[in-house]
Amino acid sequence: MNTLRKSFVIGMTVIGFGSAFAVQAQEAATPHHREYAATKFDPAKRAEHFAQRQQKLHDSLKLTAAQETAWNTYIAAIKPQAPIGRPDRVDFKSLPAPERMEKRIERQKEHLAKQESRLAALKTFYAVLTPEQQKTFDQATIHQGRHHGMHRQPRNPQG
Repeated sequence: MNTLRKSFVIGMTVIGFGSAFAVQAQEAATPHHREYAATKFDPAKRAEHFAQRQQKLHDSLKLTAAQETAWNTYIAAIKPQAPIGRPDRVDFKSLPAPERMEKRIERQKEHLAKQESRLAALKTFYAVLTPEQQKTFDQATIHQGRHHGMHRQPRNPQG
């Protein structure tokens, strides 16, 4: 009986190791990182996603005919621009540190100007909404502009 038990334990161990090696071999055959072409940005999908989100927001706001003009102006102002590429793109590694910093600040200023333009359009549109519509708009756009996974927990000042 003791021999039977030992044989059973040895058999189960062999089966366990065999399945572990099979799983490891399968993972090794599967690439962990997708190729760039598989994850390349698709402007058509982005535009479609934007249109769907805006249509959902439009429907939930129940805009009047008088508010439609303000809505269209707002959408035109916040619509993501298609990436054109950067003809002035330079290799940052080849630039001295002060020039790299200047380029970064220049890009941040461009980004800030776009954000200010969007804010002006938002304020104009928001002003024509009723208080109920403003609440709906606030709830629908509470997470807009956040990059998922990039949030940090606030630090504990005591520890």
